[in-house]
Amino acid sequence: MKIALAQTDIMWEDKKANLDIAETFIKRAAEEKVKLILFPEMSLTGFTMNVEVHGEYYETSSKNMNNDKSHWNFNRTLDAIKQLSIKYSINIGIGYIEKELEESKGKNKYAVISALGEVISNYTKIHPFTFGTESKYYCGGDKISYFNIDDFKLSTFICYDLRFPEIFQIASREAELITVAANWPKARINHWVDLLKARAIENQCYIAGVNRVGHGYGIEYNGNSLIIDPLGNVIGNCLEGVEGLIIAELDVDLVHNLRKDFPLKKDRRESLYRELAGEIIESIH
Repeated sequence: MKIALAQTDIMWEDKKANLDIAETFIKRAAEEKVKLILFPEMSLTGFTMNVEVHGEYYETSSKNMNNDKSHWNFNRTLDAIKQLSIKYSINIGIGYIEKELEESKGKNKYAVISALGEVISNYTKIHPFTFGTESKYYCGGDKISYFNIDDFKLSTFICYDLRFPEIFQIASREAELITVAANWPKARINHWVDLLKARAIENQCYIAGVNRVGHGYGIEYNGNSLIIDPLGNVIGNCLEGVEGLIIAELDVDLVHNLRKDFPLKKDRRESLYRELAGEIIESIH
């Protein structure tokens, strides 16, 4: 399966400009016969805490609105991406903000839209970035998302999730490709690169990490988007600090054969890990 990462310079809180930029990358990817193109976290706004202005939600999420559509804020971001996925016949991964009227906080989301314009995955970031005040404005999710494209089963995570290996171990029980969409700052970019490689090696799966470039709210980003194979080899990357489209061909048999020949997960002691985790929790309380 051929995938692409769109390493973009996100215009701060300018959805229209960023959507136009996204379409140019989608068009290029479609011309290269790419099956799936992935964009960074909060793809059309940047890493904003302005949830009230930029948060969107599905009409089905408003259960108490008595069908009064004058009060509904439809998810324009996903509607626009659905149109592009159909227009270019390509699967698209996009980051956006969801905010239901009855909730005080938003959700940092990552959706994948099929080439038919259907939402086939809609993940909520499990770990809001407390250090960057994200947890003040966004609540964390509690589910891992799985979906299929061709012969691959995929799972998606977002930025700070990368620092928590437990969820990757869970996801890789099913997924052959795990994606990470980020707004990861230049100041800690060495962590980004090293952790992506580690996640690929320890989970014996492909890892695709797509990061932004440019500046957003005073923070500098320099990309370093990577596609890494199950052995930890970088098979696709982009020049540091510039926009670009990274394309690589993935072979699901590489994952299956590696897991068969070197059955790493069989040596994991899940029951012991649960026991030790329980002891830690007991000691905290």
